[in-house]
Amino acid sequence: MFTITAKKRDEKVNLEILRKGGEIPAVFYGMGNPTTPITLSKVEFKKVWHKAGESSAVEIVVDGKKVDVLIHEVQTHPVNDEPIHVDFLAIDMNKKITVSVPLEFVGVSPAVKSGTGNLVKVMHEIEIEALPKDLPHNLEVDISSLVDTSSQVTVAQIKLPAGVVTTANATDVVASIIEQKEEVVEEVPVDLSAIEVEKKGKKEEEGEAQPTETKE
Repeated sequence: MFTITAKKRDEKVNLEILRKGGEIPAVFYGMGNPTTPITLSKVEFKKVWHKAGESSAVEIVVDGKKVDVLIHEVQTHPVNDEPIHVDFLAIDMNKKITVSVPLEFVGVSPAVKSGTGNLVKVMHEIEIEALPKDLPHNLEVDISSLVDTSSQVTVAQIKLPAGVVTTANATDVVASIIEQKEEVVEEVPVDLSAIEVEKKGKKEEEGEAQPTETKE
């Protein structure tokens, strides 16, 4: 299990000062725990977040007390996308929970490789149920079976780790192939007669605009 060391946070402390010091303000709640403000190392959190995502169990050690949690919500900076606040949800490691995990598409589709069609990712995540210790970071979807436009990958074809089941319908389509169509550039016919008329009219206007000489 992934572990993060944290410490209780005084809510009167300026959050920007904490962030400038390399820490992230956070809270954890659930399982009878009151909402508890904490701080943790930004560097340490980013390493765990990258590996655990929001579907793997994490252990927070706060002043010597261990709390099992999921990374429930991460607020990021609108410009640099760095994490600026984290919500952790406390969980019971002995009870199954339902979460959504991201799908990772692997392999090469013969249909895409040959230029026959384009890959359509119908799903990007899937809901699963498992004990916290069995929750995967993501699930792989092999697209090497997509050989033509009639090929599909369904939920039933996703390999699930031991102890993990999905709540999605087994026949739901995860990925498919659509025919690749060439873009047709429509040529607009040019009306030469209209151009000639326009040019002629322009010359006549120019002739009318010229001043008339007067003889004394």
